Amino acid sequence: LGHTEALAVYYDPKEVSYDNLLDVFFKRVDPTTVNGQGNDFGRQYRTGVYYHSEEQESIARARFTNEQLLYSKPIATELKSAMPFWPAEKYHQQYLAKGGQNAEKNAVEIIRCYG
Repeated sequence: LGHTEALAVYYDPKEVSYDNLLDVFFKRVDPTTVNGQGNDFGRQYRTGVYYHSEEQESIARARFTNEQLLYSKPIATELKSAMPFWPAEKYHQQYLAKGGQNAEKNAVEIIRCYG
């Protein structure tokens, strides 16, 4: 089925909880959008939460149930077990910085597509 443009998040649960990561995720995406987000559309741009443990799965499933109550349309965001992660090719790395955009932590600017 091709690929998904994704990122791997490494975090210290002593510093931030999995719930907090889901808070950020759901504040940044429209989970009802099918196969896209922002200006990017296509199956590779679908949104997803990919869990690595039964605990993460349980937390994420409960969160998806609660999030669905906020929307009249069904949530299109995938919720699946994580698959092997393959880093993107070098020319795809540091996308924002290469395009002159703010890639700093806590940046809130809208991401502009280029290429």
